[in-house]
Amino acid sequence: MTTEEIYAKILPIIKTYLPEDVNEDQIHRDSDLTGELNINSAHLVDIVLDVEDTFAIAFANEDMENLRTLNDAIAIIHKKL
Repeated sequence: MTTEEIYAKILPIIKTYLPEDVNEDQIHRDSDLTGELNINSAHLVDIVLDVEDTFAIAFANEDMENLRTLNDAIAIIHKKL
């Protein structure tokens, strides 16, 4: 699976958990999930669970520690596929 295909699958997941004060247009691959996109820690866990289901993978604690941006998520997913 290419990074573009991964991005296309992860984008709708991220959009689901965006707070009201963040517009979809603000989502970029280098966007900080908790900083720039204002996603709280509970929703970050939900995103990880949805990503795990979507891609049939499991995130380890180390993966969670390295998850800051969409690019990080794409790299983790790509490595696990």
